[in-house]
Order: sequence, then structure tokens, then C-alpha cells
Amino acid sequence: MTERLSEETRKTVLQPLFDTGWGMVDGRDAICKSFKFPDFTDAFGWMSRVALWAEKWDHHPEWQNTYNRVTVTLTTHSVDGLSTLDAKLARKMDGLFAHDEGRGQ
Repeated sequence: MTERLSEETRKTVLQPLFDTGWGMVDGRDAICKSFKFPDFTDAFGWMSRVALWAEKWDHHPEWQNTYNRVTVTLTTHSVDGLSTLDAKLARKMDGLFAHDEGRGQ
């Protein structure tokens, strides 16, 4: 069962995400980040790759796509706040994004 991150755990789990551009959402126990791609096709392709992991882990992001930008908010609704699932999915998103950039996409 997933649990909300404790204050102690937050320091270790969230700081590396903040270092890569994630930030806290005002008024919510959630993190957000905006990813910018060369074009719509690259943005949509990344979203499709992320969706496979989100479905596998049964943890789905709140996200919005406008042309070449995808804005993501992560929180665990079942615990009304951040959990390790959010950090795990954020790291996966960062990894897939870095992989795409390395391929010139």
C-alpha cells in the first residue's frame, strides 16, 4: 500500500527532483514540471512512452500538452499528497526526456 511521504523522507526523495526542475505546486501537496520539445510529434511521443510506464505502475499524471510543451503535475490521490510513486514517475519522466534529447529529439 502506498503511503504519503513523511517529512523526513521528503528531504531525501524530493531534493534531487527539485535539482532537475521539478517544483512544488502552490496550495497542493504535488510537484510539477514543464518539458519543452522540438515539436508536437516529439512531445506526443514522449507522452506515449510515459503513459506505458504510468499504466504499468497504475499511477497516472495530470498533464497538459500544448504544441511542443507538456506540463505535468504529480500527486497520489489515494493518499491526498505526494508518495514514492510520484518520485518514481518523475524520475522516469526525466530519464525518458534525457534519452530523447540524447537522440536529438
